[in-house]
Amino acid sequence: METLKYKVIKSRDQYDNYCKILDTLIFDESSLEHQKEVEMELLTLLIEQYDKENNNFDEVDPVRLLKSLMGDHYLKSKDLVNILGVSKGVISDILNYKKGLSKEVIRKLSSHFKLSQEAFNRPYELRPSDNKKRLQSNPAYNV
Repeated sequence: METLKYKVIKSRDQYDNYCKILDTLIFDESSLEHQKEVEMELLTLLIEQYDKENNNFDEVDPVRLLKSLMGDHYLKSKDLVNILGVSKGVISDILNYKKGLSKEVIRKLSSHFKLSQEAFNRPYELRPSDNKKRLQSNPAYNV
């Protein structure tokens, strides 16, 4: 009898390992296309199932969720630039709570991370930008 290559995820270590394998498969151009697609589909299903059972996204604001997903998938800000098709400045503003998520960004995040749009489409507090603080503290601005 053949041993299964992948099993239902039962631990955070197994989840992290499967995320690493999935990322490797996504960027691996040398593997056979059909086998790669089958493995990616299976890993995605296993990861999604673990997420559904173990993560309560309703309690996390969208930026914290995004930062957590970036960590889980070993993504950096520059990776989000490519995934979302926006500038580094926009990514920085989003991650620093200075800019909200647009509908298009929410759609792309939802699609990339295989989560419902509702996970990213919740209200959260934005922080005023440094420019606004400087302008408001300038006496000439308050005339």
